[in-house]
Amino acid sequence: MVGSDRREHIRTAMSAKVRVVHETLGAFLFSTRDISEGGVFIVVESEPFHPEIGDRVTVQVQGLPVPAPILPMVVVRRTDDGYGLQFEDVHG
Repeated sequence: MVGSDRREHIRTAMSAKVRVVHETLGAFLFSTRDISEGGVFIVVESEPFHPEIGDRVTVQVQGLPVPAPILPMVVVRRTDDGYGLQFEDVHG
């Protein structure tokens, strides 16, 4: 699939627990697979989390010594094992 990768930012493998809140689907705890300047990929296994592309969510890293900021993000990609989320304030 050469040429199908339209990512603008370099990805860094990172596993962290994040709380993802969707307005109608509710709150979930997921692991990240990677992060970049533009967003994050969350791994979704058996959870009933099926947002649409373009849906807005909030994301907060869990397990830090102090509460992490709650960041607005947009669902921009779906794969067999999860979703790509883009920081809402990133403009391409």
